[in-house]
Amino acid sequence: MTRARATAIGFIAVLLWSSLALLTVATAPVPPFLLNALTFGIGGAVGLAWIVGTGGGRRLRAVSPAVLAFGIAGLFGYHALYFSALRLAPAAEAGLIAYLWPLLIVLFSGLLPGERLTRRHILGALIAFAGAALIILSRQRDAMASGAAVGLGLAFLCALTWAAYSVGSRRLGTAPTEAVAVFCLATALLSVPFHLALEETQWPQDAIGWGAVLGLGLGPVGLAFYVWDVGMKKGDIQLLGVASYAAPLLSTLALVLAGVAEPTPVLALAAALIAAGALLAARAGQGGKRHSSQP
Repeated sequence: MTRARATAIGFIAVLLWSSLALLTVATAPVPPFLLNALTFGIGGAVGLAWIVGTGGGRRLRAVSPAVLAFGIAGLFGYHALYFSALRLAPAAEAGLIAYLWPLLIVLFSGLLPGERLTRRHILGALIAFAGAALIILSRQRDAMASGAAVGLGLAFLCALTWAAYSVGSRRLGTAPTEAVAVFCLATALLSVPFHLALEETQWPQDAIGWGAVLGLGLGPVGLAFYVWDVGMKKGDIQLLGVASYAAPLLSTLALVLAGVAEPTPVLALAAALIAAGALLAARAGQGGKRHSSQP
């Protein structure tokens, strides 16, 4: 596979993740851990079928337990927080804060051995966080009344989780793409006891809801992880890293076009600040070696 083709495959993940917020909203009232179980079960089953069809099971023997545990924790933690955030807070605002992870990946990577933070990194961080602060301040009254502040807080923890997972994965070495199927299936199984202990079972209410669950499992919570893995290992990592900063803008646009979010000036400004700040931070690191992984 050529580098250009692998990069193009990796771009598919960015497009799929742009639909994550919209599809998540459409699955209501399914609670977060049950949604985790359903969607990751679908995504893992697709991967398992691919492994069986290609005979890739033997490559899984080289994956260490530490890598498996780390991958499962990353997928489980990120999506449990993400689904919870979108149930508690306005979808567009929570989604934008969750999409601070590309910026945080750049910042965290700068603290690793052999890397350094520059003034552009810091400036980019300040611009992006200004966008997040704008969201929180604009929702302050609503948050006090409806508890949306908790959702926005979970969205920020979500961003921290994926950034820590992405940067930490560099220290654990690479795993074959087949391992992603194991991550997904284990995440689905792990979500079941949490659902039974903490949530009331609520299924999608109509065909649209079930379609959204299927769409999540096949797309942003399924195929996206496999194609992103290919892009990270064989494609242009710098180019894919910068491309990931388009996800919050595309995600917000999808919510607005679907009528889920109102196209307010505050929302537009926040989206622009977050994307611009993250892009500036990414460009600051183009001169050195950077690696990102996702979400």
